[in-house]
Amino acid sequence: MDLYGEKIGNLVSQLSRLPGIGAKSAQRLAFHIINMPHDQVVALTNSMINAKENVHYCKECCTFTDGDVCSICANEKRNHKVIMVVENTRDLAAYEKTGKYDGVYHVLHGAISPMLGIGPQDIKLRELMVRLAGDVDEIIIATNKNLEGDATAAYISKLVKPMGIKVTRIASGVPVGGNLEYIDEVTLLRALEGRTNL
Repeated sequence: MDLYGEKIGNLVSQLSRLPGIGAKSAQRLAFHIINMPHDQVVALTNSMINAKENVHYCKECCTFTDGDVCSICANEKRNHKVIMVVENTRDLAAYEKTGKYDGVYHVLHGAISPMLGIGPQDIKLRELMVRLAGDVDEIIIATNKNLEGDATAAYISKLVKPMGIKVTRIASGVPVGGNLEYIDEVTLLRALEGRTNL
């Protein structure tokens, strides 16, 4: 039975497609949006469309940006000879919150997972290898501490070691099975400082 009509039902349905939004949260958001002033709804809608149309991958590190390169890659004060490899942009943001890492990043946009049919060609490994042809001293592999993250780390290490570049892995201050985006800054910093050679 459709209690609120087709238009509200459709809004709830669309909102429930967002990650982490169940039916009740979608309904709460829908009613909130309906009660918002019209100009705020228009601003929200326009900001979503604008982001979708103008945000793309950074030409260097593959994070999201609305410029040619992101602000981190464009920053000459960062150490461009040290690259931290992360699975997604949320992991990059988590390490940036520590305020202690001064290198640059490379975002894979996933991890190798044969069970899910995700191979090395399905993530941003080719782009990483192109970057490593430049002047790089170390890559820090900061993939999640789970089966997929470990498989990805091992694969990258096997590719990079013959190039003579130091390959390290974040320490186990990050719990096995834990996602980096949910871990506090102190734990992330300890994991970075305690990284080990691969």
